[in-house]
Amino acid sequence: MKKINEIFYSLQGEGFHVGTPAVFVRFSGCNLKCEFCDTRHKEGVMMSDEEILEQVCQYPCKTVILTGGEPGLWVDEDLVAALHKAGKYVCIETNGTCVLPESIDWVTCSPKLGASLRVRRMDEVKVVFLGQDVSPYLQLKASSYFLQPCSCRNTAEVIEYIKSHPQWRLSLQIHKLIDIP
Repeated sequence: MKKINEIFYSLQGEGFHVGTPAVFVRFSGCNLKCEFCDTRHKEGVMMSDEEILEQVCQYPCKTVILTGGEPGLWVDEDLVAALHKAGKYVCIETNGTCVLPESIDWVTCSPKLGASLRVRRMDEVKVVFLGQDVSPYLQLKASSYFLQPCSCRNTAEVIEYIKSHPQWRLSLQIHKLIDIP
């Protein structure tokens, strides 16, 4: 059983897969306490892998994004295998502090200051920029590196930083900017 905050169908609003139709499986609970987190951790219902799969398969898209909270606290090989068997492309958005199943198709790691990384592979590094030193994150092995304004509040600052540090790309939360449900 896994604690699910919500399952919904929308467009990916940030990072590498921006604009892609996806089913989001938002898990409750996290091992970190980020001030900008938008997950209601106390809310949620316990669901089996079968119940999760049943809800995910109600939607016509191939992409499933496991998010949270910290989905790494809940996601296991059985859930990923069931999603793959249903023909789904499985992405995860993680803080990187948990070991993840190897079979996940795309790993977005959003590391947090002071947290120890245990994730073995990442395809994308996405950092919420609060003015912190982000240069250590460029040492992480990934194919894409994104800086993201915090809830669209410091976009001009992030743009200027990226112009001076062109290794980074801009990730905007378009779902918040244009109110994608």
